[in-house]
Amino acid sequence: MSSSKPVVTFGEIMLRLAPPGYERFLMSPSLVATFGGGEANVAVSVANYGQPARYVTVLPPSNPIADAFIGQMRSFGIDTDYIKRQAGRFGIYFVEPGANQRPSKVVYDRANSSIALAKPGDLDWKTIFSDAGWFHITGITPALSQSCADLSIESVKAAREMGLTVSCDLNYRKNLWKYGKTAPEVMSELTKYVDVAIANEEDCQKALGIEAGVDVHSGELDRSKYQALAEKVLETYPNLRMISITLRESRSASHNGWSACLHDRSQFYLSRHYEITHIVDRVGGGDAFGGGLIYGLLNLATTQDALEFAVAASCLKHSIPGDFNRFTKAEVEALLKEGGSGRVQR
Repeated sequence: MSSSKPVVTFGEIMLRLAPPGYERFLMSPSLVATFGGGEANVAVSVANYGQPARYVTVLPPSNPIADAFIGQMRSFGIDTDYIKRQAGRFGIYFVEPGANQRPSKVVYDRANSSIALAKPGDLDWKTIFSDAGWFHITGITPALSQSCADLSIESVKAAREMGLTVSCDLNYRKNLWKYGKTAPEVMSELTKYVDVAIANEEDCQKALGIEAGVDVHSGELDRSKYQALAEKVLETYPNLRMISITLRESRSASHNGWSACLHDRSQFYLSRHYEITHIVDRVGGGDAFGGGLIYGLLNLATTQDALEFAVAASCLKHSIPGDFNRFTKAEVEALLKEGGSGRVQR
């Protein structure tokens, strides 16, 4: 596949409101406003590495917040021409960054957003995918509403029919599945049209209903169990070319072990391991991994190289606030080369 073809991502964008620094909600009367959403985060990552990116969503008409978001995406060089404007609102989420033993906290205010009200037929996938090579979606989008689940399945079917590689970050969010269907009911159907699955151990268990005896709350992870989990997913979904699973060892909100594995049916790969000891913001870390993996699989020499690039990119994301991973390809490569000593670059 030509790496010059655009990577298309599709999902909800929200206004992200966070207290300054490590404050709790409204300790001081201010919230820092940025934008966030899994698929937009992936588009920003791949665009920053020099890969053409196109972001597709549904936003309310005549809305200055939506206009400001589109302007910001364009500033990253992302194609926003296929964003649809129709009825609904702009979703919001509040995040309180954790520290040490205090976990991060997320509060959603996204009911009746424009994308949650969107339905099959609202987006012209044939035109959207006409010159594209890769399509990325997450398990968040089909969790928003029944109509959005139907639209998500329509999108992956269209992408597969048009010969795109389809990736899906399973991204299980228990607070979103409220409209009557369970995550496995919807995600098991959607995953039939996916080539590259991205997940953590909880996503495999809660989104696909596949158990592998992995303790998601343990500080230490048994990596051999992840090979068994990956093999189980690949066995269940014969259409999948590969699955990559991130391995987060949560010692505290501020200190995580971070690595990942990937199984492409012929080989099981394990990345190097990073100890991230002073996390600034882990929200968006998984999306930074996904964006790095997509870029790596399209542009780097080997699958191992792609996996290492993705893990290093995500490791860097933990060092900055906000959803977006604002690092270049050269900066990710510098971490891979130098091992992350953090020495001043003069």
